[in-house]
Amino acid sequence: MYRPTHFDVTQADQWLPLIEQSPLGALVTAGANGLDANHLPFLVEPSVGTQGRLLAHVARANPLWQQVQDGQPVLVIFRAAEAYVSPNWYPSKHEAHRQVPTWNYQVVHVHGDIHVHDDMKFVRGVVARLTRLHEARIGEARPWRMSDSEPAYIDQMLAAIVGIEIRIRRVEAKSKLSQNKSRADRESMQAAFERNGEQRLAEAVGRSLRDS
Repeated sequence: MYRPTHFDVTQADQWLPLIEQSPLGALVTAGANGLDANHLPFLVEPSVGTQGRLLAHVARANPLWQQVQDGQPVLVIFRAAEAYVSPNWYPSKHEAHRQVPTWNYQVVHVHGDIHVHDDMKFVRGVVARLTRLHEARIGEARPWRMSDSEPAYIDQMLAAIVGIEIRIRRVEAKSKLSQNKSRADRESMQAAFERNGEQRLAEAVGRSLRDS
């Protein structure tokens, strides 16, 4: 991924929240039929192994888990906040008329090795953790738990999926927030994002302004 210095994100405490906020990743694999992409919600464990790992599951009917080889290199793409940027939002445009449209965005590319776990205990643990995490996020008064359903039904559902583990080898992250523009232009752009309901991107621009 092309990452100019002013957009490059190198610290885990900066790219990790992007995955946690946007956990639906595109798992890209290469096989006999070429490239393939599967969109899966991932759980990230930064402290496991040498550089962390990602956990997910796929339907047993999905041929992915049988087509990949154990330890095969894969790529997972997480796309966080993103939005169009109008030149009209920059005060400097109205002075010199030397601005053009662009797109601001935050993305994380995780490179790692894939391992398949066709194991009920592993799958149950992944589903339980993903469920607890996302039920807590939506703020239900009584979060759903697997124990809410009959054990036989849950066992049937778990038997229909296969666990996926990706051991992280390298992370590339990019936060393109017009850091190459003047502070006045960036502050005006942040206000425009807020007006347009792009709150996550507005907050990201605000953090970048504080750090600059």
